[in-house]
This record gives sequence, C-alpha cells and structure tokens, in this order.
Amino acid sequence: MAKLTLFQRTEVSNSLRPFTIAQLNKATQAHTDAEWRVDDVEIGQVTIVGQVVSIQKQTTNSVYLVDDGTGRIEARHWVDSSSDEDGSKWGGIEELRYVRVTGGLKSFGKKRYINASHIRNVTDPHEIYFHILEAIAVNLIIERGPPSNPSLGATAHTKTENATGNLSAYSAHNTPAANDQFSHLPALQRAIVKFIMSQPQQDEGVHVGVIAKAIGASGEDAPKISDALERLMDDGHVFTTIDDSHFNVSL
Repeated sequence: MAKLTLFQRTEVSNSLRPFTIAQLNKATQAHTDAEWRVDDVEIGQVTIVGQVVSIQKQTTNSVYLVDDGTGRIEARHWVDSSSDEDGSKWGGIEELRYVRVTGGLKSFGKKRYINASHIRNVTDPHEIYFHILEAIAVNLIIERGPPSNPSLGATAHTKTENATGNLSAYSAHNTPAANDQFSHLPALQRAIVKFIMSQPQQDEGVHVGVIAKAIGASGEDAPKISDALERLMDDGHVFTTIDDSHFNVSL
C-alpha cells in the first residue's frame, strides 16, 4: 500500500466526499489514532443527507441522530458559549426534517459519530436524491476511474490519479469535466469557485479580500460575496482553512 506524503495527507484531510451512512458504518481504522478508510481508501471530511430522528441537547453539545435509509449515525455539535452566532446558526434544526451534515468521522467508546462543522436543513427534495446518486458516482469513479472522454486525452487522465493509485472525483479540478460540476451554480458563486481553483494550490487557501478584488466586487457587494461564500460552504463546495477569512474548494 502506498504511503502518503505530508502534502498528500493534508489534501486528503481537507477533501470533502459524499457518503451514505451505510458506507460510514463500514469505515475502518487500523488503530484508534489512524485515519478512517472506506474500501481501503483514506477519507477526509464527509457529508451526508438524512432525516433527523431525534435531538438531544446538553450543556456542552447537541446530538442529532440521522437516518438516510441505509443506516443511522449520530452527528454532534459542540456548543460554543462564547459565540453569539452559535444559537442562530444551529437553532433551526428540528426532528423529522431532512438535513445535510458536514464534518469529520470520529469515534468514542467504540461508537462512531460525525463531528459536525455544518448542519443545515434541506429545502429542496431533489437534494436528497442528488446526494445518493453523487455518493454512488464518486464511489464508482474511485473504484474504476472516470468515464472515458476522448476530448480530455491521456494527460487529463494522468492528472486525476491520487496518491493511492485510485481516481478521485474531487481531484480533477483543472479539467473541463470538473468545471462542469459547478455549471449549475449562480453566476457569483461560480465566479468565486473558478477563481479559487485558478490560484496556485496551497493549504491556507485564498483570502476573501483577494476573492472580492479578483471578481471586481465593490464595497457594496461585500454582503453578496459573504452570502455566496456561506451558501457554498453550506452546500459543501468550499471550506474555511486557517481562519474564517481563507477559503479553498472541496475537490
């Protein structure tokens, strides 16, 4: 089995991949401090879509039991009492509603859970079916490689190989096929994503000020930029890196 370099491991830990809960329940660890693996492929951040079966709110954390039809898993949000935005950000989740959960897979006392960085309500029912299909598509691409496309040529195929020798659906961000995955986004969100992807790859990502300047935004457009980035994070397209002002694309 190929070993990952420090840079490659950072890429994996920052990557975001859609899963069904059944896949996460089958994930394995070599030991308690090892990285999680699904089908012998190391995973980073995960995202699921499912129905909230129950909510347990405690002083330090809230536990959401989520069911997506393939299994159940807990998502835990640790309460930040020093943040005024914490209550408004996490307060809209209710039982029997469908939600998207994004975070890292963890375990405690032999019980696995998602350490949630984002939970939001699903407002479009098509997102539920889209997520299942996306999880299947990504899994097949990792196992078998991307669909053949003569226009991309052998060079594009080589660029998508990751450190494990498999092909990741989130690694071919410089190819036309990858750019197409953002074609459904609103113009401003698409411009933000394309600019971030055009920058030299670095762990700290791109500062929001650089993004705003690059896409020609004026001071009056700052709230629009902020709203667009928030929506991109909620949908799992971008994530924050070293602080809340630096962003990178989830590829």
